[in-house]
This record gives sequence, C-alpha cells and structure tokens, in this order.
Amino acid sequence: MNDQADAAVTMVPAAQAAPGQDRQEPHGLGTSLAPAEADAKVTGTHPYTADLWAEGLLWAAVLRSPHPHARIKGIETAEAAGMPGVRTVVTHAEVAGDAGLGRTVTDRPPLASDLVRYHGEPVAAVAADHPETARLAAAAIVVEYEVLDAVTDPEKSFEAAPLHPDGNLVRHIPLRHGDPGATGDVVVEGLYRIGRQDPAPIGAESGLAVPRPDGGVEIYTASTDPHGDRDRLAACLGLAQEQVKIYVTGVPGALGDREDLGFQLPLSLLAIRTGCPVKLAATREESFLGHAHRHPTLLRYWHHADREGKLVKVEAQVLMDAGAYADDSAEVLAAAVSFAAGPYLVPNAVVDGWAVRTNNPPAGYVRGEGAMQVCAAYEGQMDKLAAQLGIDPAELRARNVLGTGDPLPTGQTVTCPAPVAELLAAVREAPMPALPKDGPVEDWLLPGGPEGAADPGAVRRGVGYALGMVHMLGAEGADEVSTATVKVEGTVATVLCAAVETGQGFATLARQIVQDVLGVDEVHVAPVDTDLPVAGPGGRGRHTWVSGGAVERAAKMVRTQLLQPLAAKFGMSAELLTIADGKITSYDGVLSTTVLEALEGKELWATAQCRPHPTEPLNESGRGDAFVGLSFAAVRAVVDVDVELGAVRVVEMAIAQDVGRVLNPRQLEARIEAGVTQGVGAALTEHLRVVRGVVRRADLAGYALPTALDAPDVRIVKLVEERDVVAPFGAKAVSAVPVVVSPAAVAAAVRAATGRPVNRLPIRPQAAVGVTRGAV
Repeated sequence: MNDQADAAVTMVPAAQAAPGQDRQEPHGLGTSLAPAEADAKVTGTHPYTADLWAEGLLWAAVLRSPHPHARIKGIETAEAAGMPGVRTVVTHAEVAGDAGLGRTVTDRPPLASDLVRYHGEPVAAVAADHPETARLAAAAIVVEYEVLDAVTDPEKSFEAAPLHPDGNLVRHIPLRHGDPGATGDVVVEGLYRIGRQDPAPIGAESGLAVPRPDGGVEIYTASTDPHGDRDRLAACLGLAQEQVKIYVTGVPGALGDREDLGFQLPLSLLAIRTGCPVKLAATREESFLGHAHRHPTLLRYWHHADREGKLVKVEAQVLMDAGAYADDSAEVLAAAVSFAAGPYLVPNAVVDGWAVRTNNPPAGYVRGEGAMQVCAAYEGQMDKLAAQLGIDPAELRARNVLGTGDPLPTGQTVTCPAPVAELLAAVREAPMPALPKDGPVEDWLLPGGPEGAADPGAVRRGVGYALGMVHMLGAEGADEVSTATVKVEGTVATVLCAAVETGQGFATLARQIVQDVLGVDEVHVAPVDTDLPVAGPGGRGRHTWVSGGAVERAAKMVRTQLLQPLAAKFGMSAELLTIADGKITSYDGVLSTTVLEALEGKELWATAQCRPHPTEPLNESGRGDAFVGLSFAAVRAVVDVDVELGAVRVVEMAIAQDVGRVLNPRQLEARIEAGVTQGVGAALTEHLRVVRGVVRRADLAGYALPTALDAPDVRIVKLVEERDVVAPFGAKAVSAVPVVVSPAAVAAAVRAATGRPVNRLPIRPQAAVGVTRGAV
C-alpha cells in the first residue's frame, strides 16, 4: 500500500486466530477444522468493506435509469454539482475510450452514454461529504430521456431491432448427437419456464476507493476476482494495470454477484476526480438493481423412449434471457445445452440453445448457472415419461443413469467417477419421514406455518426424485491456473494466494493442507490483494481444485527443502522421513527432531502453480471436450401440499452426493445444506419480478428468501467418496449441484402430491391447487 493509503484507511480489527494453540483442535485434511475467522464473524469484529473509514472520506451515490430502454438526449449536472457539500459529478464522458464492463464479454458501458438498456442502469455518480447529500445530489441530476419501446420477451428479440451494436443474439449452440431422425415408441412433450432468481447476498455491495499519488487508485471491496476486476477497471479508467490495486475485504456472501464492476467503477472515477477517498454502501434496492441475476429460461422438450422406458432421443430448445448485455451468457448457455439431457445415457440428441439480449436486467453467474434451468425441465420430462409408461419415476431414472465411461451428448467421455446409480439407490432406500397422522392436529407443521389457514383434510403428501450434474472449473478452453506461496518460519506457516475466501472454505482448506504436508499447527492465510500472483475467480469448486492444488505443491516443495538436508546427513532418502505434530521422524526411529530444530532459524518458502488439463470450445455441432470435471447428486423431496390454498411445505430433502473426498466434514455438510436451501428458495419463493422491463419490489419484503422457518430438514444419506484421480486430493465441488437438483425434486414432489403439471419455477400457488388424478 502506498503511504497515503496506509495513513488514510482504517478498519475494524478482526480477532487474531492462533490455529493450533489448542491441541484439541482438529488437524489436517479430513477433519472439521473451524474457520480462523469464525469467532470474529460471530462477534461482529470481522472486517467488511462497510467497516472501512478514511481521513477526508467522501460518500458516493449513483443515479440509475428509471426506464428499461431510452435514448439519452442530454444530462444536466450543474444543479447537483452546485449543491453544498457536493465535490464532483461524473458521467460517461469521464470514462476512457470505449472500454466496457463484463467478465467474459465487455459489452456493457461503465456509465450509460447514448442509450440506457435496462431499468437501473448507472447513468451518473456523485461524491459528497455526507451520504444523504450524495443521494439528494444524484436525484437532482436532470437527464432528458426519449423513451423507446422495450423488448422484454426473449422470443421477440430475434425479430426486434438491434438493442446493442453487437446485435440481439449472443450465442446459438446447435448440438447434434447420434441420429437426429431417431424416434421412440413413446414421446412426451413439455414446456417449462424458470424465473429470475437473485443471489440476494447477506451483505449489500460496498466499496472504498483511495486515490494514489501516481494518478491511480486503490480499491477496497469484496471482489471474488481481484485481478480480473483490476484489469477491466484499468482499461475503463485509462490507467496502466500497476496503477490500479485491489484489496479484498471480507466477503459477506457471494454467489456470482460480486463479479459486477458497476459499483467499483464509479467509485474509482470519483476518487480520482476529487483526490479524496470515496465510499459507497448500496441500499438493498440498489443491490438488486446493480448485480446480475439467474437467467430466466424458456425450455421446450420432447423425450423419446422405448416401451421399457429406455431413452432413445432427447430433443430440446433452450432460450435464455441474457438481459441487456451478454457478459457471461455464452458460457452459461454452453452448460445448459451440454447438460440438457441430464445425467442419463442418451444415444441421440437434438438440442438448440439460444441466449439473446433484451431490455430486462442483465443475467450472469448464479450458482449452478445453466445446469439448474435444464434440470428442472428434463426431470419434469422424466416424470411425464414415467406416468405415460406406468413405471415408478425412480425406477425409470434408474434404467437410464449415466456412468463412468459413457459419453455426454457433446461427445465428451465421462472419465471422472460418475456414481449416479449409487446416488439414486441411496435416496430411494432412505427411510421416509414420519407422517403426523398419529399426533394431534395442533402439532402438525402444516403448509403456511403454525398460524396458517391450512386444513389437515386438504393436505396431500408427495415424494419426488431428481438427478443432476454440474461442471467444475471453467469450460471451453478457459485457462484455469492459480499460484500460491507457502512460507515457514519457526513453528508458523503462512500461505500467500489470491484465492478469495467467499464462504466456500478455501482459507480453512489452505490451513489444513499445510498442516498435513508440513506438520505445523499454526498456519495463517495472508490477506488478498492484486500484488499477489493471479489465482482467478471463485466459483465451481475452482479454488478447492486449482488454488488448493497450488498450495499443496508449494507446501511439498518446502517439505523437500526441510527434509533433504536431514536425510543427507543420516544417509537416507527424504521419502523415508515423516512430519507430524511438529516432529520429524525416520521410518526406523533413528532420527527424531522437531521442525523448529530442523529449520535452524531459517525461513523456507516456495511458490507453485496448478493448472488442470486443457479443455476445448464446443464446435459448430455443439461437440467437444469442454469440461475438466463433473459432479453429481440425487435428491428425494418430501412435501406436504394444501390443495385448496396451494401452500407447499417441504418436509424433508434427502440427498446423496458425489464428493470425491471429504476434506472438512462439518464444512462440507454446511455447504450442502445451504445449497439445498437455496434450491428450495428457487423452487417455491424466489422470483425477482420484472414487469415490462421494470423491477418491482426490489427489497427483501418483495423478494421472498427462505428463512430458517422455511428451511427443510436436510438429510445427507450418502456421500460417495470415489476420488477423481486428476483433481488435487481427489475432491469435487459440493456447493452448486444441490442448488441444481433441489428445485427439480421439489417440483416432482408437488406433481406427485397433486397430479398437476408443475412446469414453472418458482411454483405458483395456483399450480398446486386441486387434485387432477392421472394428470402430469
């Protein structure tokens, strides 16, 4: 940090953990080592961006478009700039060149210039000496709009006038596998709609920008991809990369939404213009308007099968609403198309996927992106097919499951463990939750809650099954690489890696790895900034695999440096020495010393990289080895439905998951439970309402997140530990696949309870009202 920033920025101090001082604490991989920051988070002393302060601090506010589509005829900032306490106002004129925002495709202007393309798009920003002054000044900016017709139906986007210089079609993937003309004895058709789920992080976006003496800027924010953010910000600011530095503060929840630069860019412009530190703390409404959401998707399916229920062909059309800008939509579409048939062996497939621009809010990465939408559809189709053939839905799935060595419709062979049959069997065999029929009515947990209006006589119980899959790491040729440094001095080790701890447990994992390899208890993970080598963005188990792999390699290099002199002194191989509990011993007991004695006051360190095997883009037929690895899960949902009110209560979610290897049991269970709960939210309550392009009720009263009272009992019935030999530690990503599978399982259970076609997420009450026997 430069001297100016060093003197300016202060932060609420976090409690300093000293791992390993308590000898009863779990140690190394496979144990439930607690996060070092757990006490600080519980007591409220963990430093988040909202805790930052600086000498001479100014406050920022952003003016956003009230229209989903309009031409900007003029912007008048004089009145706002003249208000007492206002330091400066910035518009697109202050942005360097034509640089844009976006992690994959940089097609979004940092501040709108000639057009606004979605409701809430940033137009201007203000810095003032008080947050309310900044908000009042932003409201005083006069923008002359010529309102244009908004394209909000993705089906109409194909024929609409171009909304963007790059056109309305972001990507089309025509996947063809096997014989496109194949037909089955039985064909079922379905139309499915998936709503707009929001990440809704527990902490809204905030940031602090501090000007540098060289004309650059330092940014303190909860970034999950600090180097990528730095590079894109530098381009928009017209600065060299070394003039922009990002310090990662505590991340209060991240499910993809922390990768949006719409908050960081205005802060940086204001700090440079004023020469003062500038802070922004978004309101919940600004948070909803400012970050990306899950892609709303329209899916039409045809499943062909023989009389025994074996799949013959899957046909699908997948239309994803990218919103106003492309950003990550091409990659999300690739996942949707590739997994459109699910974890089933399908000899023939015809899948067309499109992602298109509209004047709806931008969509992007949200956990399980692409895979979640198609899972709800293909599992709906499996239920329809089972009903048509008179086969138990779970049995039909069992007859078609994918396994190791089988091909995906993309032509890629599944080389990783794929225990789908074992997962399905585990949830089928798990005991069912008890029925409340033997207890008094007042003890029932009825749909609608304890004080709800549900009548026990109108409650139907349903059981539904779903299988799903996700890919790990980036796809289609993404260069996945991470670098880590491990240092040991005395009995303390330090890990330096730019992998951001977003709640996925990387910082804890890094400590466990070093404990395992070097036998030291006290391991600290250094704070993240862009002076460290690149580690890449979070998500899809990336940091467990790539950054964890880099930490392990660096730790093993330090281990070699430590052991080789000792081994040479005693005339033996270093491989014959072991490190445990801070002691070094030989296989025969001749050598026994401590790590501290072996170091002899020296500091040892090593830096290593981890890069998985390369992948390739899908070709013009949607085929190619696009994914590094896959992860699978099976879920059985048990629900109670009031068929008069349409209220749904999820009684239990039983899950079996392919995890590769359990690295931290308590942490893994928490991640699975959280993923299931997020999936239940997508199934029943979470939907950001957008009416003719305008976001409605952008708050936590209008957007219904599941609370602790809504969270179901989550029973983890089996964790399959079949290690993936190409992954460090053999572990697989665990957070996304429960989110993918749970909504489909809940929908299947509601179908089973009501006999009604449930083809929309979240499930509306009217979809669960009434019982239509035999309907699907």
